[in-house]
Formats: sequence, C-alpha cells, structure tokens
Amino acid sequence: MSILKTENLKKYYDTGEVTVKALDGVDLSVEKGEFLSVVGTSGSGKSTLLHMLGGLDIPTSGRVIVGGRDISRMKKDELTIFRRRNIGFVFQNYNLLPLMNVYQNIVLPIRLDGIVPDKTYVENIISILGLGEKKYAMPNQLSGGQQQRVALARALAAKPAIILADEPTGNLDSRTGQDVLGLLKTTGERFGQTIVMITHNDEAAQMAGRIIRIEDGKIREGGRS
Repeated sequence: MSILKTENLKKYYDTGEVTVKALDGVDLSVEKGEFLSVVGTSGSGKSTLLHMLGGLDIPTSGRVIVGGRDISRMKKDELTIFRRRNIGFVFQNYNLLPLMNVYQNIVLPIRLDGIVPDKTYVENIISILGLGEKKYAMPNQLSGGQQQRVALARALAAKPAIILADEPTGNLDSRTGQDVLGLLKTTGERFGQTIVMITHNDEAAQMAGRIIRIEDGKIREGGRS
C-alpha cells in the first residue's frame, strides 16, 4: 500500500531569463514501512522533491498524495496541522532551539499541537538513541552527532507515519554518520515508519531498501508509478 505518491509532479522556477525545471514530471510511489534513499548531484532536484513530499513547498502542477490525501490542494493552516501530525523532519542543520534542553526540544512539536507527550514512548526513544544522560543538557553542550540524534528523536516523538531526512549525515564524520543512519533504520523498523532520505553519499544510500536516482528533475532509476 502506497503511503506517499506523486503524480506528474512539476516545480518550475522562472528566473526572468530562463525557466528552471527543478522537478519535471516526477511519478513516485513509496510503500508503507519502506526505507527509500533519493540520490543525485547538487541541483538534481532531490531536495525539491523532499520539500514537496513534506508539504514545505507548492508544486507548479501535479499532485502529492500522503496517506490517501492530496496535500498539494490543502489550505495553509490545514497543511500545517496535517504535516505536524503525520510527518517528521530530520535536517542536516538539526534546527534545535538553543534555549531549550534536549527533552524540551524533543517534545516541542507535540506540545505545539496541544497534546500531552507520551512520556513512556518518548523515554523509550531517548534510551534507544543513547540520550539518557543528555536529557537535560542544552544544545551547545552536545556534539554534532548528539544533536543529530536529538533531531531524530524529535522527528520520532510525535509518532509520525513518515520520516523525511534531508542529508542527515551531511555535517557528521563518517563513523558518527553511520551510527545515526543505523539508528534511523532501527527506529524506523521498530516503530513501523516510512523513511525517505535524500543524500549525495552512495554509501549512506545503501542503508535503504530501495534507491532512486534523480537527474535534471527527473527520476532516472528506481521509481515506481
């Protein structure tokens, strides 16, 4: 069963002199529970695709269907709520709030939704990710790898069906990066989540169950209509 799907997805940017086709008719299907890597060079369209899948940008044309719902047709407020409840994001720059400790950063999206965090579930995630001793530390007291683990914990804490990871190991050394990827795969399997990760690193991409390659805004390999 497809949990994520795009149909003839296009994103064009008009610079005044030329039209840049960031995505040019992308058809993609991602199954529930799948771990998918999207690889491509800089400017290939992979980041644009991830932003479209997460409702962070609006397509020029085509559709993005998440859990059976066309998010490309949602109004802004409706999309914000839907995204917060169904999609977790992991960015390479972590995006942790510096004045909040680890635990507060992890549960922030849940509290923004007016929901009381499931403490047992959150504590389990913190334990799995090896953050127990850092739960009350501030972001500036953490290493890059620890900050990325906090970002992953935050993405998992709201129990989203989908995790979208944008170059999650881009700022990490190779060993720490492999650790984070292993944890991403393990937690995804443990909590039954669908993961879409973009990367330029072929070695990192091998952690996924399926790899698609994107070039010039088009899927060249691994897509499913």
